[in-house]
Amino acid sequence: MAESQKSLCPGVGATMTDMESSSISNGPFRPAPRPHLALTLAACLAVGLAACTSNPNDGLTASVVSGRPDMVTGGDALILVSGTGNQPVKLTVNGQPPSEPFRAASEGGSAVGLVRNLAEGTNSVVVEAGDRSARLDLVNHPITGPVFSGPHQEPFTCLTERAGLGTPLDEDCSAETRTTYFYRSTQPVGRQEPRDRRAAAVPPGFKPLELASPRPEDVATTVTTLGREVPFIVRVETGTINRAIYHIATLHDPAGEPPAPWTRNDGWNGRLVYRFGGGCRAGYHQGQARPPLQDASTLAQGYAVAASSLNVFGNNCNDVLSAETMMMVKEHFIERYGVPVHTIGVGGSGGSMQQHLIAQNYPGLLDGIIPGASYPDPITLAGPVSDCSLLESAISRSSHSWSEEQKRAVSGYATWQTCESWLRTYSPAMLRPGSCSPAVPSDAVYDPERRPDGVRCGFHDNMVNLIGRDPETGIARRTLDNVGVQYGLQAFQGGVIDAEQFLELNQLVGGFDRDANLVPERTTADETALATAYRTGRVNSGGGSLGSIPIIDTRRYQDPSGNIHDRVRTFVAGARLAKANGTVGNRVAITAPPTSLDTVRLMDEWLTAIDEDDSADRSAAAVERNRPAALSSSCWSAEGERIEDSLAYGGPGGCSELYPPSGDPRIAAGAPITNDILKCQLKPVDPEDYDDQLTDDQVERLRRTFPDGVCDYSKPGVGQGALQGTWLRY
Repeated sequence: MAESQKSLCPGVGATMTDMESSSISNGPFRPAPRPHLALTLAACLAVGLAACTSNPNDGLTASVVSGRPDMVTGGDALILVSGTGNQPVKLTVNGQPPSEPFRAASEGGSAVGLVRNLAEGTNSVVVEAGDRSARLDLVNHPITGPVFSGPHQEPFTCLTERAGLGTPLDEDCSAETRTTYFYRSTQPVGRQEPRDRRAAAVPPGFKPLELASPRPEDVATTVTTLGREVPFIVRVETGTINRAIYHIATLHDPAGEPPAPWTRNDGWNGRLVYRFGGGCRAGYHQGQARPPLQDASTLAQGYAVAASSLNVFGNNCNDVLSAETMMMVKEHFIERYGVPVHTIGVGGSGGSMQQHLIAQNYPGLLDGIIPGASYPDPITLAGPVSDCSLLESAISRSSHSWSEEQKRAVSGYATWQTCESWLRTYSPAMLRPGSCSPAVPSDAVYDPERRPDGVRCGFHDNMVNLIGRDPETGIARRTLDNVGVQYGLQAFQGGVIDAEQFLELNQLVGGFDRDANLVPERTTADETALATAYRTGRVNSGGGSLGSIPIIDTRRYQDPSGNIHDRVRTFVAGARLAKANGTVGNRVAITAPPTSLDTVRLMDEWLTAIDEDDSADRSAAAVERNRPAALSSSCWSAEGERIEDSLAYGGPGGCSELYPPSGDPRIAAGAPITNDILKCQLKPVDPEDYDDQLTDDQVERLRRTFPDGVCDYSKPGVGQGALQGTWLRY
């Protein structure tokens, strides 16, 4: 069951930079060394300053800048006190002074500091300045979670030893945080010593930096986006948050001051890049995250990079758990390193789904996203993917001969090989309850005969917190449905297959039972699950902040090879944005980009231009207006020619001629390009819909195949409704 967390003042924020720092405890401001602070009130995660501030009194406020006050984790919070009027300030936490002093700004009477050791549950922060006071209530949650994703999965396999973190400290797979340093060597790669892989996979060109030894002579330098030349030394922090293994990497010279939220070191440019990993599998294990040094080119420019094993869909395909984990890791980052000017999401395939859904459902966590090889979401992809198993089974039992072109046409893909690729990977493996990760003990996995109460690792089972359980069976409700779907409709209407093939295909196609076994009956969705999926954001509808943050969609063109990352998904996501917002001006889509195209840098420039826009307009039009001139929807030919792209699905354009988008089994059955209908509304079989291609006898056979009617894609899907709100709890 989801509970809406309404925004009080969404998207409002102000930035203070280069503030002079001094200290405040429970007395007047005192000078302190080395001023530098970058605090963004929009770090209140776009729920607005009012939602992060309690009981302002004549301008005196206390605000959380590390997250939401109702979603503090790990016992720490970074607090901003504003409007002190340079009066002596007294601050208490649960009636006691803070354990360490606050740093105060010389401008405007503001101070910032960490409050630590918060108790679980509600904590009271009270600020007094003269005869004025303000109170802020903080609700603290364990660093092991959960916060809003619902009960933890059980059982859960720890993998801290594999990550080099030692034996887990508790049943939540906690481990001691470790910090290691690596440096880029000036030596040619071929002459390097064997690489150290204890704390992270070390790409060619990097070596471990031993802090107790003299500085090596082969330490390279790099220049950040702010123009600062610094040693190319990377600090890698690895630990556990929300039962996941996280990495945070930044340029940092260990000879200088340690990272702190009020002092930005020369190596960090103030931006955070958050990486999301691909795949889509059920969880029940901790997983591993991408080693941060793999983002060497991003780190070289001064960007901080964060990642977590539960932000890898191949470890756990649950977007709410991913959002929660990202929120907690980002909160930790802010409390240790400072508030990022921008937070940029990157990642492909399953990583693109996470970016889309987090931007929609938990706005403020990501300021801009760069989905690669993108899909809109997993729940609307499950139907077209699992359809490949149904089509393959029906065609293999057909009394007719099927050419490769005919199979391709009913699949909708660029080639039938795409269906074969899905069959090898996710169709119907993603639905099968026994398709658990090898990390899950085999004696715990569901088996209908031996372990009927075992762990179910099907796609819907993994989302049980989000879509609920069937009260009769006790297992997860299903959103999968193919009742009324006329497979191969476009192929039939286009003359690629004949009437007999069309009729037989739909008679044989069948569906799946609850264990993903093929059965003669069509699959029927749970209508409660359908309504929940739409209202709570499991379907990417283009809502939330998706229509008002910059998006750079990138992909290689691999459709003819049967690669599952087909170009049509870019058009599907764009159609949903247009449907929800009337425009796709906040997004550019790039196909076959050159390796030299630095999308992170371009996104940074785009976000900076938006921040510097004096109009205070944050609409899609404003986002589009501030887009860098070098960035537009386009593609590149094999010869390196850049071609502008109109992104008109099925329409003219140089990119569509060079890299034609295809479809999928649902689009080939008449579904709209938005591909957002999980279960269609039905209409009676009407002979006129087939342009007199069917005889009276064939019409009757079609009616027997579809006794309740066929899909009417001119109407919304069953249960399809608007997103009910953002920042929902489960």
